[in-house]
Amino acid sequence: PKFRPAPPLETVGITKATKRQSRFEPIPYLAIFAGQLQSSEASEKIVATTAVTMEMETDTPEHPYTLEEYARQFFRPLPKHTLRRTLSKISFKRKGLGLPWSFTRDPVKSPLLKKFTGKDEMSAKAVASFLAIMKYMGDYPSKRVRQSTKLSDAIFEHALQHEALKDEVYCQIMKQLTDNKMKVSEERGWELLWLATGSFACSSLLQREVNMFLHSKAACQPLAADCQSRLAKTVRAGQRKYPPHLVEVEAIQGKTMQIFHKVYFPDDSDQTFEVTSSTSAKDFGQNIAERLGLKTAEGFSLFLKIAEKVISIPDGDFFFDFVRHYTEWFKRTRPQKDGLGIGPNLEVFFMKKLWSNTVVGQDPNADCIFHYHQEVPKLLQGYHPIQVSDAASLAALIYRVRFGENKTQFQNIPQLLQELVPGDLMKEQPPDEWKRLIVAAFNKHSGKSRNEAKMLFLEIVAGFPTFGSAFFEVKQTTETKYPQTLLVAINKNGVNIIDPRTKELLAVHPFMKISNWNSGYTYFHMTIGNLVRGSKLLCETTLGYKMDDLLTSYMSLMLQPLNRQT
Repeated sequence: PKFRPAPPLETVGITKATKRQSRFEPIPYLAIFAGQLQSSEASEKIVATTAVTMEMETDTPEHPYTLEEYARQFFRPLPKHTLRRTLSKISFKRKGLGLPWSFTRDPVKSPLLKKFTGKDEMSAKAVASFLAIMKYMGDYPSKRVRQSTKLSDAIFEHALQHEALKDEVYCQIMKQLTDNKMKVSEERGWELLWLATGSFACSSLLQREVNMFLHSKAACQPLAADCQSRLAKTVRAGQRKYPPHLVEVEAIQGKTMQIFHKVYFPDDSDQTFEVTSSTSAKDFGQNIAERLGLKTAEGFSLFLKIAEKVISIPDGDFFFDFVRHYTEWFKRTRPQKDGLGIGPNLEVFFMKKLWSNTVVGQDPNADCIFHYHQEVPKLLQGYHPIQVSDAASLAALIYRVRFGENKTQFQNIPQLLQELVPGDLMKEQPPDEWKRLIVAAFNKHSGKSRNEAKMLFLEIVAGFPTFGSAFFEVKQTTETKYPQTLLVAINKNGVNIIDPRTKELLAVHPFMKISNWNSGYTYFHMTIGNLVRGSKLLCETTLGYKMDDLLTSYMSLMLQPLNRQT
């Protein structure tokens, strides 16, 4: 697909309300999400709001819930010499030793949970997580910048990889939030608990303790209720693959619990949508479809545009996980300038990807917002087999969509031909003859609205065998009967092999006949028929990843009815 130039970076607005405010008042804030990943000037397309106060209170209920009972059963027992020295809770506090389930200013030397006894590697990871928690909360000196994800990564990445560490991290954070008399430290601890509840759940046994703890804090801590809600969503949706994205970290540090991201559409419009820690690409797409009034989200997909790559986001992936994965990939594969990490400009698009069940006129909103605007560039690239008369009719409809009934632009048609007529047909007629043909075709549809013109355009191109195709210009040397340069069109019928010069359809390979395919940075490889005796096609292209993804997606869509039956 063709994309217009990236829009200028935008600032981010947050609305904040405190107990003394009856209405939201905007305050300046900048949350890094796109553009320069390590530059505050590169924030983009994120709008965050909150409707609750996030000012931390020092007052707590008389008897807030703690992990005391849980600790008696599951925490490591205290060393005997410590037990002899501490005969009561009062002596614990007087000697500055701290209860095992309450705040401490000293790093732990072993995990809290006794299940790690004898497991040196896991114990080391648990101890490292606790030290990172102390550094994030400001209770231990650190050279790492809290505003980055380095500390939050150190806290959460091991727990995401090892099931046993999930309970340990929850216990560590709750410990540091119990009897913590330092306001700033406590505030940062609640940030961590908010991030944790959106990243992974603890065991069902500990969930009861977490929910009791959060419930007891709800009256004095605005984040408590949201943490409960986030934990419930995480239990239903499953854990994340990666630690929280920088946007999530900066959002909660900026005292906001909502994040909105801008999404672009093929008709050059855009809107902002809320994205949570547990929002999957499928959920995101469904929300977009509902707001735009589409009859179904089937066949549509979110796409991440990062540098020159446009990548489809799998339905099952969490949005922030996918974005983090590819921004990290970008930083690893791109050279840094002058020692500074220059990040990519990120944009999110929502477009039609799979056209299997597309019928023109069945969903007018989808036709006008997506189908028309995605098909016009393919026509102008010269991918469809088309005659001059049809090209003039389609050019007249494109003109009507752009200018309406305004005929004053007729005189500029010779200069606009690149935006109206397929490139390979422009030389078929002199510019003035094209103008005559287009004006004549325009007058046949007098009075038609822009949307009506879009529908008429789609009705014509829907008759082409290549309607709804994704086109790829490739080079090949494996098949001697084909020209070296091919046009590969992937659509609902399968993989179509086309001669780019004559537009002749050389072969159609239905999806069920394709037994194997794979791709790399510079190629796409496909086997048709039997793996041993079947024919092979090796294509030289830098878009192999797109061809691979499309083939996989069409195959999955085709197999859905079979999967439901089984």
